[in-house]
Amino acid sequence: MSAAEAEPTLIGSVQRALRLVDIVANSPRPLPVKMLSAITGLTQGTTYNLVRTLVHEGYLSSEPDGLVLGSRFPAFQADSGARGIFLARVRAALRDVTEELGATAYLSRYRDGELHLVDIVDAVRNPRIELWVGLESSAHATALGKQILTDLSDDERLDYLARHRLEELTPRTISDRRTLLTHLEQSPGFAVDREEYAIGNACIAVPVIAPDVVASLAISLPADQAVLDRGLIGKLQQAARRLSLQLGADALAGSEPSASASE
Repeated sequence: MSAAEAEPTLIGSVQRALRLVDIVANSPRPLPVKMLSAITGLTQGTTYNLVRTLVHEGYLSSEPDGLVLGSRFPAFQADSGARGIFLARVRAALRDVTEELGATAYLSRYRDGELHLVDIVDAVRNPRIELWVGLESSAHATALGKQILTDLSDDERLDYLARHRLEELTPRTISDRRTLLTHLEQSPGFAVDREEYAIGNACIAVPVIAPDVVASLAISLPADQAVLDRGLIGKLQQAARRLSLQLGADALAGSEPSASASE
């Protein structure tokens, strides 16, 4: 066998493009092109050219704060394990909510016994609430957190509350444990924060439930604009159901045996 036959011809630009996609697929946050350039050691010009092609072909999607996976990325059909896939699903759902309702949209998730803020998409007219207290310390005062606490099992909920103090963030915060538990048990299927986290702001959250996912989708509005009518809540619930179905389908596709394994 000749040396030419023993060593396959590799296309360097393809290798570099695949590496960019792999990095984005495994990132829990959108990645700016400059950061990709720094991670890979490629020049910014080369990185921009590769990214432009990958976006055009649908393998990456460009967001204001960086790159996420695009709709043509194959793992959307076969593997829900990569963090970048979860983020891409979430980002698309939040952007739809923001565009339809004109409100900043948030998604939080319960994982490993804690609540985490996954992503935010800002609305131009109603920018995000400044999270001066992290979600891990303020779940009881936010609609995002209260919805997740509602969806946990009794044991998980009690364990979480036992490990976290109920700080009084504003005069409207429910900081008594028994009162909070009663409030959660009487949930109408959505959660509301009326100036409990920050004076002047209100937040509405609905559940996002899928295999291995307990999360909440929310919007924030100035308190004087937060009218809880059925139309607003219905649209938010519809978006949450779509996201739940997508995440569930991803999990199902990821759990199915490959063709070679089943043959």
